[in-house]
Amino acid sequence: MDTAQPLARPHWLSYSERLESRPLSAIDLVVLHCTELPDMDTARQYGERVLYASGTGNSGHFYIDRDGRLEQYAPLNRIAHHVRGYNPRSIGIELVNRGRWPHWLDSRHQAMDEPYTSAQLDVLLQLLDQLRQQLPGLRWIAGHEDLDREQVPASDDPAILVARKRDPGPQFPWAYLLANTELRRLHVPG
Repeated sequence: MDTAQPLARPHWLSYSERLESRPLSAIDLVVLHCTELPDMDTARQYGERVLYASGTGNSGHFYIDRDGRLEQYAPLNRIAHHVRGYNPRSIGIELVNRGRWPHWLDSRHQAMDEPYTSAQLDVLLQLLDQLRQQLPGLRWIAGHEDLDREQVPASDDPAILVARKRDPGPQFPWAYLLANTELRRLHVPG
């Protein structure tokens, strides 16, 4: 792979320059997500929503569509808001996948049955390789579900608790990914 050619098409969020900056040496972790939305356009709309007093919102750095199209929404030297407690040290990669959409917290709709495409996985592995070459401190990879284990009341029945985050979910092929990258899965006690 030619690392001089970036894989991702820059498509900066309107607030990307308002995201807090960081040195690239601070990055040692990739966090994988699924968008839990129907398509890339909807993911972009959600990413553009301003949610914080800083004028920023929730977004990953990279988005990989089902056909393998890769877009970068935030520069690596900016801290994107994609996972509680780990943002300053991590890069967020979002894979387009409907997940539990549109009933994210409904206890009757917790199955995440959409498989990831081979195009997504191929591009993800290329991106991870490119990031490893760019960022010598990058060593770890985790799923959002590994790092945010909070249980919340279900939207249909507050007496039932459901996982706030389940992505990238049960369809994500962790064994395949880990066999094809130098990154190691970060396990957090708890």
